[in-house]
Amino acid sequence: MSTKTEKVVVVGSGLMGTGIAHAFSASGFATVLVDANPEALVRAEQAISKIFADGIKLGKLDPADAAAAAARLTFSGELPVAARGAALLVETVTEKLDVKKAVIAEALPVLAPGALVATNTSALSVTEIAASVPSPERVLGMHFFNPVHKMKLVELVRGIATSDEAVVTARQYCDAIGKTSIVVNESPGLTTSRMSALLGNEAMYMLQEGTASAEDIDTALRMGFNHPMGPLELGDMTGWDTRLNVLKYLHATLGEKFRPCPLIIKMVAAGRYGRKTGHGVYKYEDGQRVPNSGLKAGI
Repeated sequence: MSTKTEKVVVVGSGLMGTGIAHAFSASGFATVLVDANPEALVRAEQAISKIFADGIKLGKLDPADAAAAAARLTFSGELPVAARGAALLVETVTEKLDVKKAVIAEALPVLAPGALVATNTSALSVTEIAASVPSPERVLGMHFFNPVHKMKLVELVRGIATSDEAVVTARQYCDAIGKTSIVVNESPGLTTSRMSALLGNEAMYMLQEGTASAEDIDTALRMGFNHPMGPLELGDMTGWDTRLNVLKYLHATLGEKFRPCPLIIKMVAAGRYGRKTGHGVYKYEDGQRVPNSGLKAGI
């Protein structure tokens, strides 16, 4: 990375992609957020506008700086157009290898020479994703955390072919957007996703078995271990469909302790993914949790 005039393209406008695009545009980078779903892009633009507005309201952001950051961010439904000349591609689409490979393959021919290719995967193999790229040494994982504008950590994940130069460049990007990076050698679930998946899965087993209510399980982790939010709240925010995909992968690669709780499978089958569908462990109206709406013990 040389200057903040370099273009960054983020693919996937879900919670993570929206937050990542905001982070780069707010830090001075010309940024394009790409999604084939026009409605998803509208929601992403509204969410980013709210982050800027909240920052101004709290006195943490100057209105002129917010306006400049918003001007640096554009939205597109056409990946080959949006990615043209970009120095960094951050892919943050669904946790499915074939989808991620297809996105990178479509963008690669139009990226700037030597562009860094990053995947935000929380569990899948960077090495396997990179194997589909002619120059796998420039592919690595950049695993951000939700909500991106508040969470400071980024896990940089080395695949078997990832070069030292790619890691150095990725760390420079993280520094430039105010994030702390750690370097992780590729392993299923990395560090945080592996621990978080296990914690969230166990919390769902406790709920299913009637150990305590959803509210009390979350309160136990917030108050007893000083976590910013409980594991069930976090699962609703992340999406139980995403959590289930991760658990299935970890179960296949790391063994029985990651077998998905049947309650997660049941919720996903019912379309209760969490915040994004208005119903997960808790119910949501206009993006806000409905008080006392958590699933009760002994489901």
